[in-house]
Amino acid sequence: MLHLARGLRERGYCQIVVCREESELEACARKEGFPTFSLPGHDLFHMYGVLLLRDMLRAAPCDVLHAHDGHGQTVSWMASVGLRVRRVASRRVAFLPSEGQRWTYSLKYAHTCDAVIAVSDFIRQGAIRCGLPDSMIEVIPDGIELPAELPSSETRAKARTRWGATESEFLIGQLGAFTHEKGQDVALQALQILKQSFPQARLLLAGDGPALSNPVMARRYAALGERVCLCGTINDLREFFSALDLFIMPSKSEGLGSSALMAMAYGLPVVASRVGGLPEVVEEGRTGWLIEPGSPGALAEAIIAAAADQARLQQWGLNGRERARRFTVDIMVQRTEALYRRLMAG
Repeated sequence: MLHLARGLRERGYCQIVVCREESELEACARKEGFPTFSLPGHDLFHMYGVLLLRDMLRAAPCDVLHAHDGHGQTVSWMASVGLRVRRVASRRVAFLPSEGQRWTYSLKYAHTCDAVIAVSDFIRQGAIRCGLPDSMIEVIPDGIELPAELPSSETRAKARTRWGATESEFLIGQLGAFTHEKGQDVALQALQILKQSFPQARLLLAGDGPALSNPVMARRYAALGERVCLCGTINDLREFFSALDLFIMPSKSEGLGSSALMAMAYGLPVVASRVGGLPEVVEEGRTGWLIEPGSPGALAEAIIAAAADQARLQQWGLNGRERARRFTVDIMVQRTEALYRRLMAG
């Protein structure tokens, strides 16, 4: 959302970031000079905040209200119903209601906004199955920042030293929230399979989340010892990606796969699950490998295949960087601006 806000500001748009008070988003937006409208934190269903937001929209009308998650869309609609404003909702998650409850999805989006942005064609197809008209859905993938150049050998060496990796080790990375659908458990099981046959493999797991406190996961970390490193939240993405030989994304559910795109932008080949929007990001046989979700054995096999051919690994990394150029922040901003303009013209 901040990537979009920065791009729109450069194009001359006035914006207000609506967010929860004392949130990380509020702090980041204010630090970058964006006006903010903060919803009270202890407010059941944001009912009081909705009234405050409605008063603000009446006093200072806007052209477009863009909600970036499902809860935000509810707040957006409640605060603006009956007002002359175009409402846009972004859908990034692959979750869909059960067969008998799909009417709720259609009710939530088809009747409360003017356009839905799906970050992948997979999400678009799911929305259509739930009853949304194809005409109101625009596929605009989330954009990533493309580094100006690939990491140098010196940068790589320093990054590997930072994580305690030698040049003889094969360093694998995963970046994402520690939740069940991200598949860190699959990565740990795959590394356990490789413990004897490929002892050079080491795994960096970056991120934070509830799965970190899972007792089963804790035992798996302990069993692997120094072969796995829990990196926590990563602020310097360049340092993280520069150290790696291979990036993995063994997700069980994924709307798009922005972490895979970021890795590709740094010239890394990717092993990803064949789920959600990931096949739209990773080109099998050209930028990486697509495997069945939830299969530690398939992930272990792909890691061995990746390490077996260094020339292919390097070429597929270069191919991945070229593919990532199709998913930049600038492209996302241009396409979102074009959607806003079409809605305002209509």
